[in-house]
Amino acid sequence: MRIAVVGHVEHVTLGRVEHVPEAGDIAHLERPRFLPGGGGGVAFHQLVRSNAEVHLFTALGDDDGAAEVERALVGTGARLHLARKRGPHPRVVVMLDAHGRRTIVVTSPPLQPTADDPLAWDTLASFDAVYFTGACARSLVVARAARALVVTARRAHVVAEAAVVPDVLVGSASDPRENTSFSAYARPPRALVLTQGPGPIRVETASGLVLADAPPPVAEVRGDYGAGDSFAAALMYFVAAGHSVVEAARCAGLFGAVVLLYESVFESAVCFG
Repeated sequence: MRIAVVGHVEHVTLGRVEHVPEAGDIAHLERPRFLPGGGGGVAFHQLVRSNAEVHLFTALGDDDGAAEVERALVGTGARLHLARKRGPHPRVVVMLDAHGRRTIVVTSPPLQPTADDPLAWDTLASFDAVYFTGACARSLVVARAARALVVTARRAHVVAEAAVVPDVLVGSASDPRENTSFSAYARPPRALVLTQGPGPIRVETASGLVLADAPPPVAEVRGDYGAGDSFAAALMYFVAAGHSVVEAARCAGLFGAVVLLYESVFESAVCFG
């Protein structure tokens, strides 16, 4: 298969804190480590472990943070399509509390590739699937030419601007930025998939609502950063492989659940076979 991720990769510093700081507090970040994270970065990280030919369309700044992100991306051996932007690369601090819940501090909006960037956009028409976390409506129109298009529900406003119909919009029922109901979309996707934490996964289409099996239970949550993005990446992979959306959601639940067992999403690994 040939699959692509279109979206942002941030310079992430992740570590554990005793508690999320309140006003006036000083938080000590324990065991900090660098990740090329963000919605696009996490999805890409999971997909390069598969047997697919994986491409990444993203943007980089021109500072040391961008160079560190680029080195990590190049090290995957995947096909990279990098738009160069002037200015610092966005940096993110992720704090994990004692219960593994993440709090995120961002320094600037994510850098996103656009249709004006000289990237191989026309090749997307030959791809089996694209996962889109970008912000450019014109690039989303181009991505729609792929056989399957999966878009994070957080970019529903980009979908509306582009006036395209994704095969799947994917998000979390607990996130107010992602949990818009199927009937509220002026141009609804072919399927709306919403995770519900440890509960069954909601898959809604014009034919109605189906509940896919809940993800496997996890005894202890070490860190939840990247769980949703890992689920979305796996969902796209299984849709591209020919599974129904309900079956793809069931399979993808494992990928989101495994992330919870580790402090860093980059430490987790599940076989796509």
